[in-house]
Parts: sequence; structure tokens; C-alpha cells
Amino acid sequence: MPLTLDQLNSAPADAALPLLDGLYEHSPWIAEAALAQRPFVSLAQLKFILAQVVSSAPLEAQHGLIRAHPELAGKAMVSQSLTAESTHEQSKAGLTNCSAEEFAQLQQLNADYKAKFGWPFVLAVRGPRGLGLSRAEIIATFERRLRGHPDFELQECLRNIHRIAEIRLNDKFGVSPDLGDRVWDWQEHLSQYSEAPGQLTVTYLTDAHRACAAFIREQMQVCGFDRVAVDAVGNVVGRYDGMTAGQTLLTGSHYDTVRNGGKYDGRLGIFVPMACVHALHRAGQRLPFAIEVVAFAEEEGQRFKATFLGSGALTGDFNPAWLDQRDADGVSMRNAMQQAGLCETNETNTVLKRIASLQRDPAQYLGFVEVHIEQGPVLNALNLPLGIVTSINASARYQGEVVGTACHAGTTPMNQRADAACAVAEFMLACEQRARQDGDSVATVGQLLVPNGSVNVVPGRCQFSLDLRAPSNAQRDALQVDLLRALADICAQRKVSHHLTESMRASAAPSAPEWQSRWENAVASLGLPIHRMPSGAGHDAMKLHDIMPQAMLFVRGQNAGISHNPLESTTSDDMQLAVAAFGHLLDQLAQVSSVGSNSFGQVD
Repeated sequence: MPLTLDQLNSAPADAALPLLDGLYEHSPWIAEAALAQRPFVSLAQLKFILAQVVSSAPLEAQHGLIRAHPELAGKAMVSQSLTAESTHEQSKAGLTNCSAEEFAQLQQLNADYKAKFGWPFVLAVRGPRGLGLSRAEIIATFERRLRGHPDFELQECLRNIHRIAEIRLNDKFGVSPDLGDRVWDWQEHLSQYSEAPGQLTVTYLTDAHRACAAFIREQMQVCGFDRVAVDAVGNVVGRYDGMTAGQTLLTGSHYDTVRNGGKYDGRLGIFVPMACVHALHRAGQRLPFAIEVVAFAEEEGQRFKATFLGSGALTGDFNPAWLDQRDADGVSMRNAMQQAGLCETNETNTVLKRIASLQRDPAQYLGFVEVHIEQGPVLNALNLPLGIVTSINASARYQGEVVGTACHAGTTPMNQRADAACAVAEFMLACEQRARQDGDSVATVGQLLVPNGSVNVVPGRCQFSLDLRAPSNAQRDALQVDLLRALADICAQRKVSHHLTESMRASAAPSAPEWQSRWENAVASLGLPIHRMPSGAGHDAMKLHDIMPQAMLFVRGQNAGISHNPLESTTSDDMQLAVAAFGHLLDQLAQVSSVGSNSFGQVD
């Protein structure tokens, strides 16, 4: 019979420890320390406490934990001396059926890795959904992480150890993240549609984009939405009616991607509420309000320079000039819309009238909520699956150039140079230093160009970009003032000139306090600590912020939280928690006191 929390919480200390045997390889001290913090209110809380025990342990104990793990396809597997848990996991990943070439490759990787880091490579080979990684995926991950820094790799091993323990706990408790698996499967299926072979690229109204819309529309219908349609800009809109014709909760995110992007950016915020609607429909349950899930057609601004087109259309923020923009192949947006079947004619007034009709009346809506993968390393480093967004950061972008004197690199003394690139380099360090003084502010020089540069010429010109972000407009503006002054001072000292052109400015979008509180209550109901954090990235929520209250929930990303990258990932367990949190938010709105009704599955 599966273990239960009641059994674990009520068992005497000497009987409780064996119940958690095998979670961490040959390291019972972790479970023993965690059990001292009983009672546990949820399995999610137990997982977090176990991870905290390891995080607070001395470095020597952490090294010992890593070294307690066997090599993948190593000597212990060959001699059949692995623990039962490791035997099951390596077998599930197919490591017991390696070809001679694969086995030899893994042996060499094991040797190289241990020589560099001093401990064995640790990977949760059952993967983000628990089905098992392929041998090719394991080898590719091994090769990538072999190039890492020891400090990072230490933490990455520990994070994988916690994922291994999570899956083993699920097995002990007989828990399966069914709704998280459903969300994971939807995203995996959607990722097959791409404009570029071997990578995920989905830009506005391409064939791949339209295939994504068709899949989302089909799955919304399967989930039980009462009405599903594609609107005049390509948004897929699903509506699940309430008990009465009252107000509506608006939610969703985008399904387009950056070029060679990840599977979860935006799409997670479409599928999590869809899973909740599916659960409500299966239970025959209606809420006192309707739920409108919008899969926004465009957020990234990749094919056309029209960022937030999809969500902006709902706020009345559509620029008519966008229709005449042309993509790299010379296709205008208005023609792309007609070719996609969004309008029968590309006549300007007709198109604009249809788009204008999409604007939402705020009085008809309760507010907007968005679930999103974090796109950063914070939650991953804290071993937290969920975080609450306090504000979407204010931002400003510039294109700049410093002009000095191009001269001979061999004949010009160092104290007589007007080196434009050195001025920008010094400014970059000033940006780093100043932003670090501000809580949650960031400053980035992401592009550098020395026009007509040569190996033997002192740079006479250096072009650069500047990106500033902060949780509030005032904090961003203070950062901007200080850095522009620093740039002027650096250029004066180095006897070079400069100019800056502002290319973008966006105000902060603070979360509505009552909606942020609902997310906090939802996370607390799962037995998890509340972690508040700003969003450094822009989201559709910042557009809806213009007309209605909004708040966001972040979901932890794997691989140190990397995003806009093929390595972007999260687990079905974390997505299950996101679905449960969303369900609890719905319950709060419906004035239901219980934590996540049966519709949304068990959270413990």
C-alpha cells in the first residue's frame, strides 16, 4: 500500500525513518533531519524541507551526498551492485541496453567528469516527466555539463539529486501528477510545429504558427470550453461559461516563440488554465463567473516589430502602421492576415474595424492572471517550485555610440589614445557596479560593435546597446540618471564623445495587491513558502495591466532556469502544483474555503 502523510506524521521517530529509506543514496541523515520538522501538511512541503536540509548542510556533507551516487552505466551497474532505486532508474532510461559505442562513450565521460570535478556526474535520468530520458539526451547533457564551472556543477548535481528524490517520493506515496503530465504532453505536442528543422521557431501567422493555433483550438474543445474561436489577430479564445451571465476571469499567455526558443515560454500560461477547465468540465462544475483563456498570437515581435500585438488588441492598443510592416520575405502584415484567413479582405478600414472589436470592456472582467515559467535562475536556486510576481519591471532601452580616434595600434602610446571601445568597456563595468547597488535592478550592454575594426587599429568608434530594468519607474529613472552621468564622465576623462538614442520605454506593471494576495494564499495552501519576486521580463500581463487588475505566478525552470533557449524546461510535478494553485485561486474567487477541490487533483 502507498505511504500516506498521516502515517509518516504519526509514526514514532524510529519507525518514521525507514519509511523514507532510499530517497537519497546512502544518506539517511537528510530524512532524519527533515523528520524533526514534522508534521508535514503536504508532499510538496516535505520535498522542500528535504532540499533545505541539504542546502544548509556543510559543503563536506554535500560533497559526500554527491559521491554516494553511482556513475551512469558505470562499474556498479555492470556488477549489479546498485541500490534498487538506482537500478530501476538506470534501467528505465535504457542505460542497461547501451550499445558498445554508447557504453564506451559513457565510460570516457565518467572518467573525464570525475577528473575535472572530483565527484560522479549526477542526472535525474527519469527526466522532467518521469518517463526516462533517452540515451542520446543523457549523453548530450553529460557533454554539456562537462564544460561547466565547478561551483555551478556542484549545485546542478544537488538539484538533480532533489529531482531524483522527488520522483522516489512520488513512488512511495503512489502519487502521479496527472494534470501536470497533461500540461507537459500538450506542450510537447505543440513543440513539433516549427518553421526551422531541429529547433523551435514559431513566428506570427506562419504555417507553424497556424498549426499551433489549430492544435490549441482543438484541445480547448476537448477540454469542454463552451465556445472556442480564432479572433481577428489570430488569438485563440476559449470561454467556459459561469453559472450566471456575470463577470469573467481573463487569463492566458502567448504561443509564438523567439527563434530557436523553448517549449514553455508563454505556452505554460495557456495550458495550466486549460487543465483547470478540463477538470471543472469533467466534474460537471460551473463557477459563479466565466473563465476566458486567451492564447495570444504574438508577444515576441520576431516576424514583425509589433510586440504584444495579441494582448494589445484586447486593450485597444493596435498601431495601424503595423499593417504595412513587411517581414524578411517582403510579406506585409495585412497580407499575412489575409493569407491566414483572419479577414476576407485586406482593406485597411475593414481590418482595423475587426481588430477594434476585440477590445475588452474592463467592467465585464474580474481581472487578468497569468502563469509563466520564471525564465530565470532564482526559484531554481531556492529549490522552490512557485513564486509570486510583485511587479513587471519598468524598462528603457538605448542605442549608443562612442566616437574617439582611430589610429595605429603599434605607434600610438597608451596615454595618448582616444579608444572608443575602452570607454564603452569601462561604462559596462560601471553599469554592473551601479545596478548591483539597487535591489532587483539590472543593466545590460548586450551588443557591441566596432565598425570597420581591425586587429592593428585603435577603435575610433564603438556602437552599443543599453537595457535598463527595475521594479518601479522611479527606480529605473534613478538608475538611468546615474548611468548616463557615468557615461558622460567616462567619455570626458577619456577625451571621446558619445550620443545615445532611446529606443523603448515601458512603465512598471505592479501586481494588484488583492490578486497578488490570492496567488500567495494559493501557494501557501500547498504547504510551500511564499517567495515574492519582480519579473525582469515583459509579459502579456503588462498590457492587460492598462485596463484591469493583474497578477502573475512564476513556475520554476530547470537547467538553472534558462529560457529563450532549447534547454528551457520544467517538470510535470511543478506544473501539477501550478494547476493546483490556479485551482485554489478559482476557489477563492468562488468563495470556496477548501483547498483545491477534487476537480484539481490531490496536492499531497
